[in-house]
Amino acid sequence: MFTTRPEILGTHGVVAATHWLGAGVGMAVLEKGGNAFDAAVATGFALQVVEPHLNGPGGDMPALVYSARDDKVEVICGQGPAPAGATMDAFGDLGLDLIPGSGLLPAVVPGAFDAWCLMLQRYGTLALSEVISYAIGYARDGYPLVPRVTATIDTVRALFETEWPSSAAVYLPGGKVPAAGTIFRNPALADTYERLVREAEAGGGDRERQIERARKIWAEGWIAEEIDRFCREEAVMDVTGRRHRGLLTGADMAGWRARVEAPLTYDYRNYTVCKCGPWSQGPVLLQQLALLRGFDIAAMDPTGGDFIHTVTEAAKLAFADREAYYGDPDFVEVPMATLLSDEYNAARRALIGAAASSELRPGAVPGHSPDLSFQTASDRALSPAAEAMGVGEPTVSKSGVARGDTVHLDIIDRHGNMVSATPSGGWLQSSPVIPALGFCLGNRGQMFWLDPGGPSALAPGKRPRTTLSPSMALRDGKPYLAFGTPGGDQQDQWSTLMFLHHVDHGHNLQEAIDCPAFHNEHFPSSFWPRGAKPARLVVEGRMPAETVADLTARGHDLVVGEAWSEGRLTGAAQDGGLLKAGANPRGMQGYAVGR
Repeated sequence: MFTTRPEILGTHGVVAATHWLGAGVGMAVLEKGGNAFDAAVATGFALQVVEPHLNGPGGDMPALVYSARDDKVEVICGQGPAPAGATMDAFGDLGLDLIPGSGLLPAVVPGAFDAWCLMLQRYGTLALSEVISYAIGYARDGYPLVPRVTATIDTVRALFETEWPSSAAVYLPGGKVPAAGTIFRNPALADTYERLVREAEAGGGDRERQIERARKIWAEGWIAEEIDRFCREEAVMDVTGRRHRGLLTGADMAGWRARVEAPLTYDYRNYTVCKCGPWSQGPVLLQQLALLRGFDIAAMDPTGGDFIHTVTEAAKLAFADREAYYGDPDFVEVPMATLLSDEYNAARRALIGAAASSELRPGAVPGHSPDLSFQTASDRALSPAAEAMGVGEPTVSKSGVARGDTVHLDIIDRHGNMVSATPSGGWLQSSPVIPALGFCLGNRGQMFWLDPGGPSALAPGKRPRTTLSPSMALRDGKPYLAFGTPGGDQQDQWSTLMFLHHVDHGHNLQEAIDCPAFHNEHFPSSFWPRGAKPARLVVEGRMPAETVADLTARGHDLVVGEAWSEGRLTGAAQDGGLLKAGANPRGMQGYAVGR
């Protein structure tokens, strides 16, 4: 098996992240005596600064954590809900049938900061000032821009210059797009974090009390007040071609906190895979495994037509069930026990035939009557003007080239603690920078449907069904693997591939990441303008010519992308006393480190 890099091996700790600076920060924290949770929080805050086109303080953060102290896997839900003013009528009065993909209207309660603080408070050992110091340093003193940050800024330059002057002030220094490799700073963000930490520590108390005070300042103090004011006073151009004010208020901020939940799990061979609940798309990975367990995956060539066709058709069925049934379980009944049951998946598995399917086929669950007709009515093309506004989660272009949208990190320390986190949202292209804070709000609200009949329909206080989807797995009942990837709707396709390559094909972590990959776009996108491409299958250019011919003959609407274009996977594992890690070479940005 060809591999671009060695699988990292160590005993003290391993960190894999989508940017080498993030991985370096995580390892620095482990070296100074912090645990995996301290390292994850430091890495997460640093990635907000060095990958601003992929995530930010105004975004979201789900994580899976394994605490050796508590001996259990838990979910940290940092997905903020819709504002109280985000109602069907509010959007109807604006003449909208979809929630825009940019601007202030799609902003939900920012969840990332509170979720990172909850992780540090509950599982960590270091002070907030220690772990956030790396992010403050990069924001204050600067960091070298990777080419994709520059490319993103260039894409939205005209918008910044004509409509979003506060973003131009930060990201167009001197009125120019900053060049790749040059040092870039965001002093306003550094000021925000420094003031927050200073005020949190001024009240005294132990580490936990100071973190709690920081959470309160964020949600109820001057940060929430600035967000409230900006949303009330600023009319912002968005993808509709019109200017709108935001719906998010200080009361919405004050009424929400990140929380800890139990994961959903599925047993595949001798592995127990853990995912976030159906407020995320995470269970589709579990459903794919439930469908694929009826096939001899290990006997299939990972770059052959049988494997790609079988996995693709299973993904189509699982994602159809996502559309039909997934939503915030605080608001809707999601029949997960049925969707993951052997009986249900045996019937669904029988639908996988020799030819590519072209219909969206959710399963039938007693007591549920899914109606997806409203989704097809919203299938519309993405105009060049809209694409230039940075709408949606711009993960994969028509050619299959990953353009980035999210970050990911996996960390394991010498004590056996594990973290898998997928922060996203609050991208520099999602909405204008709030001048007093140095960051912008996210656009996760676009994932709601403006139709009352579906499980992911908009409702105040409801979590959007996010695509963010970290992963963790036990092996023989013991914590083993943390893994994941950016990629919007593709996250639980690429993560499934990595898992199958590792556990069925015998690849080490780096080999599993490097193996030629693919994804399908058969189902409605989670992002504005919510289009679908039935039977569309995108494969990397490294796929054998005979495989491409085979898949075309089976009826797939095949697109051959660039050679290294699918996914940004990272992973970390613990095998006895040996720690392992790997990171994606695609994009030449992600790295794994350890010792």
